Amino acid sequence: MTVRLLAALALIAPLAACAGGPASGERYATELDALAADCRDRGGILSPTGGQTGDPARDNVCKINGQAARAG
Repeated sequence: MTVRLLAALALIAPLAACAGGPASGERYATELDALAADCRDRGGILSPTGGQTGDPARDNVCKINGQAARAG
């Protein structure tokens, strides 16, 4: 009986963690859109870093390819 209970809990626990999925996915998308807009306003393009931390600010970088400053 105890083994069945533990097995059931082991199967249910990961599903409980996914229960907040859509809300956190919406938060990520909202933050990503804000970062992309800020980057565009600065003349850049938002590019992925290759990381998948769940934090859009860490998972992306704003690349700005502008004119190099000239030494005077």
